[in-house]
Amino acid sequence: MPAKQNLEAIEKSLKAGGNDRFLMKEMKGLNHLFQHSETGLPSEYAKIEETFSVEALKLIADWIKKQ
Repeated sequence: MPAKQNLEAIEKSLKAGGNDRFLMKEMKGLNHLFQHSETGLPSEYAKIEETFSVEALKLIADWIKKQ
């Protein structure tokens, strides 16, 4: 499913639940496990050596620090 479509649905659900402390950001080139990938398909997961994208980790850490 395209990231934009996922993000729109997630944001709608968060707002409907009364949540206002969140950040929505599409991170191009990352799969659902926050790893750099070429296709994003599950068949690629076993080939990826990266555990978690440094960029994603920094974004999350920066957001937490601002809360």
